[in-house]
Amino acid sequence: MKLETGNSKLSLVRRKRGGTPANNPIYGLAENIRSLWNVGSLFRTSDAVGVRKLYLCGYTAKPPRPEISKTALGADETVPWEHVRDPLKVVVRLKELGVGIVALETGEGAVPYDAFPYEFPLCLLVGNEVEGLSRPLLSAADAKVSIPMLGTKESLNVAVAYGVALYEVLRRLPR
Repeated sequence: MKLETGNSKLSLVRRKRGGTPANNPIYGLAENIRSLWNVGSLFRTSDAVGVRKLYLCGYTAKPPRPEISKTALGADETVPWEHVRDPLKVVVRLKELGVGIVALETGEGAVPYDAFPYEFPLCLLVGNEVEGLSRPLLSAADAKVSIPMLGTKESLNVAVAYGVALYEVLRRLPR
């Protein structure tokens, strides 16, 4: 498997405001994200939460792209990332390392994101803005969580949903 490592800055030099390493046992994986601005937002949220690594999979765009950088505000330079065409290869590798795979997806069998018993380390999967996660990737997940929708729309924007879910995950991280 050919992996393309993104940024030149090491995760070891990433720091939170208090000076401690921002290297939480949380990973993100984005499959087939169409919008470059959504990709930039995924980077910015990943930085804010201290995601260990962000995997950009399928046809998800990767830096350097001005549209990504504009939204990421530099997080595309600080968040460790890899571009891997086949997301299932990432999931297999993470599972071998003991990382739980949690899909953020609407539909049958999904547990409300704020009621799920998160265990660490974990990887949060998000999918295409219209189609969601592919069936094979969804099938490979250990669990599926969803964000309740009270209005007429079936889901939030992928970058917004990623942020909502990641902050719940972060809240549950043992301190």
